[in-house]
Amino acid sequence: MNARGLGSQLKDSIPVTELSASGPFESQDLLRRGFPCVKNKLFPSHPLELSEKNFQLNQDKMNFSTLRNIQGLFAPLKLQMEFKAVQQAQKLPFLLSSNFSLNILQGNAKTIGFEDILNDPSQSEVMGEPHLMVEHKLGLL
Repeated sequence: MNARGLGSQLKDSIPVTELSASGPFESQDLLRRGFPCVKNKLFPSHPLELSEKNFQLNQDKMNFSTLRNIQGLFAPLKLQMEFKAVQQAQKLPFLLSSNFSLNILQGNAKTIGFEDILNDPSQSEVMGEPHLMVEHKLGLL
């Protein structure tokens, strides 16, 4: 059998990752995820939960449409361009960025929220190996 025939047979085979125990018979990680509840996955726990999740997005859409009606098309485009530029400016990969300049542009610099006092749960204080993280971000690893 030549190498081309072997390659086509390997391409048609099932990858090993699909044979892992995932799906309805997977054992749940109770320490990290807690007890599974199907009802919580299907329905929001409160009628206002969806509205609160999308509050900032809805607020931005309303502000941009009002700004477009008052000042024309260029004003919201310029503001969105500034938002994108500020979001791209980051610290080194191993240092967390607070995006304070984005908060200033959005007008949230003077407000105190949950994340200001107790921090965002997704941002843990664990710092990784700086050289490995920079090399990973640059695609060298």
